[in-house]
Amino acid sequence: MDKEELKKNIDKSTPEGEELDTLETENDNADKDSKDKNLNSEKENKEDAKLTPEEELETLKDKLARTFAEMENQRRRFEKEKEDAYEYGGYSFAKEALNLLDNLERSKAVLENDEKLKETDALKKIVEHLNIINSDMLSIFKKNNIEPIKSINEKLDPNLHQAMMEVEDDTKEPGTIVQEIQKGFMMKDRLLRPSLVGVSKKIVKEEQRQEPKEDHKDEKNQ
Repeated sequence: MDKEELKKNIDKSTPEGEELDTLETENDNADKDSKDKNLNSEKENKEDAKLTPEEELETLKDKLARTFAEMENQRRRFEKEKEDAYEYGGYSFAKEALNLLDNLERSKAVLENDEKLKETDALKKIVEHLNIINSDMLSIFKKNNIEPIKSINEKLDPNLHQAMMEVEDDTKEPGTIVQEIQKGFMMKDRLLRPSLVGVSKKIVKEEQRQEPKEDHKDEKNQ
C-alpha cells in the first residue's frame, strides 16, 4: 500500500465529531484573541487618558482630605460612645432597680390598709423599717446622680410628667399637678421614667353641666 492510499484510509477513518471539536477549538481560540485585543486597546486608551501631574496632585489632596475627615468623625464617635458608657453605663440597671422602690411603696400601702394590722405596734415597726430601706435606696440613687422628679404643685411638663387623670380643683391653676401616682426619676440629664400624675382642672358647676341638655331639648322642640 502506497502513501496516498494510507492517507485516504486515515481520512476516511476520522469521525465527524472530531472535525467538529477541532472547529470549536479554533473558534474559542479566535474569541480569546479578540478579547485580548479589546483588553489591550482599553489599556492603551487608559494610558492615553492619563492625568497630568497637577491633576494627580489635586486628586491625591482630595483623597487625603476625605481620609482625614473620616478619621476625625470616627474619633469623635468613639469619644462620644466612651463618654456615654462612663456617664450612663448603669442606665438599664437603674431603670430596673426602680421597681424595688415601687414594690416597697406597694407593700407599705397594703400593710397600712390591712384592717387587722391597723393601729398595732407590729405595723408601726414594719412601716418604720420599710421607710428606712426606702430612704437608703434613694440615698444610693442620689450618689449615682439618680434623683426623683418634682411633681406636686408643679406645672405639667410633657417631658417629665405623664398625666393619667384630671382632678377638679379651683384652688390650683388648671394643669397643676395635685397627685402623684408613680414617682419619676432622672439620671443626670436623661429621663429614666416620667412621673405618672393627676392634674387639676376647673370645677364644672351643675348648671353648666345641664345647659347643653336644655339646649338639646330646645332644638328638638323646634
